[in-house]
Formats: sequence, C-alpha cells, structure tokens
Amino acid sequence: MIDDDPAIVTYLSCLLVDNGYEVRWAGDGAAGLALVRQWVPDLICLDIAMPEPTGVRVYRQLRADPLLASIPVIMVTGVLPQFKEFIHHRRHVPPPSGYIQKPFDAEELLRVVGEVLAARHPVV
Repeated sequence: MIDDDPAIVTYLSCLLVDNGYEVRWAGDGAAGLALVRQWVPDLICLDIAMPEPTGVRVYRQLRADPLLASIPVIMVTGVLPQFKEFIHHRRHVPPPSGYIQKPFDAEELLRVVGEVLAARHPVV
C-alpha cells in the first residue's frame, strides 16, 4: 500500500490483515517504489493524490519497470469517474487492475482486492 494518509493506511491495513492479507506500506511515492523493488508484492493499492511523486507518476514508473510491470495495481482515489476517464485515455500506460473510490466501503474493497488477486493467480 502506498498512501500518505496515516488514517487510510491504518484502516486499510487493519481491514486487509483481519481478512488474511499481509500488508506493507509506504507513506509516499519514493518510499513506495523502494519498498516494491525490495519486496515484490502480489498487489499494490496506490493512492493518487500524494505529494511528489504523485500516484500517477508512481504508476507510470511501475509500468515502465520490466520487473514490476506485471504487479496488479488498484488505484485509490476520491475522483473515480474523472480519473478513470483520464487514465483510460493515456496511451503510454495500461489501465490499472482496479479502482477503489474514497470514501470506500469495506466489502467493496475486499471484493476488488479478491477479484484482482484471483485474476493474477487463478485456481486450476
């Protein structure tokens, strides 16, 4: 999880850990990229509205790195419709694996996380 809001990080971490997920987090984009390179996760929840580098810039860097490009990313944003429109028209980066809109519903968040991870690791 890469998010600069400690309240969001605490809430999401507790929710995910309580539902069996291991969580690591960083409070800004630079620290998040370093953490992801050190501990390649199964999934990244990425806040869009962060100080430099912004979530969009972090997302571009993730997609440009051959070692990290396949990690699914769920974008966490308070401006979901506008952001989806923006990111889906960007030709140089693929759209993220999922979106969570702030304020978010715990069940919706768990559903999206479960779907994204299931798509990455399908049960045979």
